[in-house]
Amino acid sequence: MSQVLEEASPRGALKERAALLLGEYLSLVRSRTDRLFSGVMLAQWALAILVAVVWSPRAWAGLPRLVDVSFVHTAVLLGAVLAGVPIALARWRPGAVLTRHVIAVCQALWSALLIHLSGGRIEAHFHIFASLALLALYRDPRVLLSASAALLADLVLRGTWWPESLYGVSEPGWWRPLEHVLWIAAFDVLQVYFCRGAWREQREVAVRRAELELAREREGAKARELDRALRELGGFQEHLIRVEKLAAVGQLAASVGHELRNPLAAVRNAHAYLSRKLAKDAARFPDDPRVSQFMGVMERELNACAKIISDLLDFARERPPALQPCPLRPLVDEAIGVVPQREGVRIVNGVPESLPVPSLDKEQFRQVLVNLVQNAVEAMPPGHEGQVSVLAEGGEAGPWCVRVVDDGSGIPPDVLPKIFEPLFTTKTRGTGLGLAIVANMVQRHGGTISVRSEAGRGSEFVIQLPASAAAQAA
Repeated sequence: MSQVLEEASPRGALKERAALLLGEYLSLVRSRTDRLFSGVMLAQWALAILVAVVWSPRAWAGLPRLVDVSFVHTAVLLGAVLAGVPIALARWRPGAVLTRHVIAVCQALWSALLIHLSGGRIEAHFHIFASLALLALYRDPRVLLSASAALLADLVLRGTWWPESLYGVSEPGWWRPLEHVLWIAAFDVLQVYFCRGAWREQREVAVRRAELELAREREGAKARELDRALRELGGFQEHLIRVEKLAAVGQLAASVGHELRNPLAAVRNAHAYLSRKLAKDAARFPDDPRVSQFMGVMERELNACAKIISDLLDFARERPPALQPCPLRPLVDEAIGVVPQREGVRIVNGVPESLPVPSLDKEQFRQVLVNLVQNAVEAMPPGHEGQVSVLAEGGEAGPWCVRVVDDGSGIPPDVLPKIFEPLFTTKTRGTGLGLAIVANMVQRHGGTISVRSEAGRGSEFVIQLPASAAAQAA
């Protein structure tokens, strides 16, 4: 059933498009024909005046070249009406149904006027067939019917009351009106056949054009889909290359970090010995404050090196979590106790004491909380009093949610999508691995981590853990 609907939908769209194209073509043809008749009307007006001046007196009275004012007035005044109305409609309403029917009637009356001015000569009657042939350009049989109706009305009225104007004699035979009707009817039949044939041909052209447009749209859609697939493939390749590079960096970092730990431990031991020794023999360096200053610099930089090595090893290791029942509120208290305190910043443990006990890897999740809370504290602008809150909710049967919320300076929108990428950092002394480690550890627990932030309003990190990661403590 769905396949039938899918096939029917393009067919319906094809028919609608073909009908629209055919309508546009006919509208264009009819507007162009309106403009053509505007010129024809002016030419016929000039011809009627010329015939009234040159030919009408001789045709009617058989006199020498004599101008009869009544013929000239008829040509000028009636011609102005028969030409002016169609030209005005063609100018202001081109392509309208009313315009072409008015033009058809006026064109038929032009034939009647020229026949009258010629004294009913047989040659003038051929203007009727020329008019019907021109009206067939509209591709509308109803226009021919309008013109034919006007011609038949003129035939009846003038043939009855003024036969000299139509036939050139006062007593035409009975067969003359019938002959005129038959000739007009026969010509109409031919023109209607021509109109319908031209309409069918144009309809076939419209259908072919609609099919071509539909095929182009399908090809365009396929091309766009192919481009999208190629872009995705390029993105996947870049991601794969980046993952391979990160894996290589991780292996190198683990190796370098492991090799640096022993020399760094030796340097720390030497520093500790020198600190104790200098503390005992402080009297030997009474006037040199640089000794204690440099010892402090050494201790600070050694701690920074230890932190970098620890981050590298944590990022390189892929230790699966050892899940055990772990009360969440005491774990948050431990994490808060590790984070260095900052003046004006208050850290709040908002985890309910009645919260059921989840199953977590205590060491890994404590590190997650430490990194998030420490980042939140460091995000506070200098001199700003703020608060960092750790909140949690969940139950035995449902998913768990842990949130770390601060009211600091927030994260810029251009930085937000990159904060979980390895080696990306905005800190001058950061390694760019803290949040990457957090994201990896959360993923190992089967959860997800996201962030919502607004510049100047603070940030909120949300950890979602599935229900399977939560178990009631025994």
